Formats: sequence, structure tokens, C-alpha cells
Amino acid sequence: MSIAAIGELVRLVRERAPSAAIVVDNCYGEFVEFDEPCAVGADAVVGSLIKNPGGGVAVSGAYIAGNAALVERVAERIFAPGLGAAVGPTLDAIRWLFAGLHRAPRAVAESLKTMDFAAALFAELGYETDPPCGAPRTDIIQAIRLGSAAKLNAFARGLQRMLPVNARATPVAGPVPGYADPVLMADGAFVAGSTLELSCDAPVRPPFEVYLQGGLDSAHGALAAMSAASAVELVET
Repeated sequence: MSIAAIGELVRLVRERAPSAAIVVDNCYGEFVEFDEPCAVGADAVVGSLIKNPGGGVAVSGAYIAGNAALVERVAERIFAPGLGAAVGPTLDAIRWLFAGLHRAPRAVAESLKTMDFAAALFAELGYETDPPCGAPRTDIIQAIRLGSAAKLNAFARGLQRMLPVNARATPVAGPVPGYADPVLMADGAFVAGSTLELSCDAPVRPPFEVYLQGGLDSAHGALAAMSAASAVELVET
């Protein structure tokens, strides 16, 4: 969802519930557009530091930013009444949190290049992509409609073999809480769960779309996308 669309939703909520606290989960959206949700009226924005703003460096954590009073309320609820943001877990990782934030804009830029390359590549091969290559982007996710479960499996295998961790693993679809269908994932990150490092997931159901995301280095991302495309093209239709 674009920042402009978020702004319109904020306006509608304000009309109907003026006292509501509007909080946006901006996971995957940070640093992609010029503005962030608070610039269009959201009271606060939250997200994960093992996604965009961690820059592929932070090993854990999350953030909240925005209205000072609302941030303080959250801090008091999470930590302790009266202490608020004066204390909090550091996990001996403050250096990495700030190093990741410093690297985050560049990391997101590399991800966007990877996604645009993947969109162009799979469109050239005849697959529907969303968004298409060159279109405005609001996050670091690329949807590719592959059309069959066999091609989903091939894509995940082709991507996994190019990932820096567990490259020899074979992705297998399985149950995931919150999903009615089995979910297939490829993920080989140095930080567990850091989909910013390059990964994909796909619910195994028609129209068999795979969601590619992340990539800290566009050269590696292009090679991984080509590996996935090569595997898909070997599947007999």
C-alpha cells in the first residue's frame, strides 16, 4: 500500500473516530518511498529490525516511532510503569542496531533493484508480475504468478541453492499458523527470519503466486533470480 493510500485511510478513520490512535505496521515499507506513514497523519509507525531498517545487520529487535505520548505509553506497557523508555532490552546489540539503521537505505535500494530485475526477467519468460518492472514500488516484495504447484516448488529450489546459508536444503511446503493452505518457503539468511536478506514464500493454492523479497546485494539477487527462473523453465507444462 502506498503512502498516499495510507494517508487516505488515515483521513477516513479521523472522520469516523477522531480519538482513535492510528498505528501503521510498516514492515517492508521503510525507506522505499520518500515519506513514511507519520508524514501523512499516522500517530505511530512500527516495524521489525530484521527487515528493512535493520539493514541486514541487526540480529533482533523492533521499533516504534511517532507521537511522543503514544510511544511512551507503549514503552510503559512493554517495560515497566514509570520507567517507560528509560530502560529496555539491549541484548548486547545496540551497536548492531545502529549499524543496521545506518546501512538500511542502501540495503533497501539493493532489494528494490533485485525485485525490478526479477520482474523484468519473469515477464520476459511470459509470467505475470506485480508490480511490473519499472512501476512505482511501495515495499520490497515481488509477486510472480507461476501457475502451478510444480513451478512453485521449482522456484523455491532454484532460489534456495543460491542462498548463503543452507544452500543444499530442499524447501518443502508445510503448515504455517494463520494460513489455510500449506506454505512453501526458501530462506537462507545469516539472521534467522531476516527476509530482507533474500527469501521467498508462497501459499500452495491457485493461482500459485510466489512472493520474492529482499536481497542485500543486487548482483547476488540477480543471480538467485536467474537460478530460480532456470529451475522453473525446466518444469514441463
